[in-house]
Amino acid sequence: MHYAGNPTIPMQAEADMRKSIPILAALVLCGASGLALAHNCPNEMKAIDAKLSTKPALSPEDTAKVAKLRADGAAYHKAGKHDEAMKSLLEAKKILGI
Repeated sequence: MHYAGNPTIPMQAEADMRKSIPILAALVLCGASGLALAHNCPNEMKAIDAKLSTKPALSPEDTAKVAKLRADGAAYHKAGKHDEAMKSLLEAKKILGI
């Protein structure tokens, strides 16, 4: 490449690119972590199911509420409403103490 007598242009462009690589990497990682959190519903359901399998000491009312929240979370997840699913599932986990 010929830069009309100014050899600093390619070096400056390379320096600029080196500065932008960490920024780009951070943006990619932030986006990927957001996707991971948005679709964590199955793991939350597994955690609830695992805790329920230990027969936790809950009142009948709390047991029924956890079951409803778990079912609602699964339905929301199936419908693609992941924010609502996570809200229901996290409330169930709170009642279960996990």
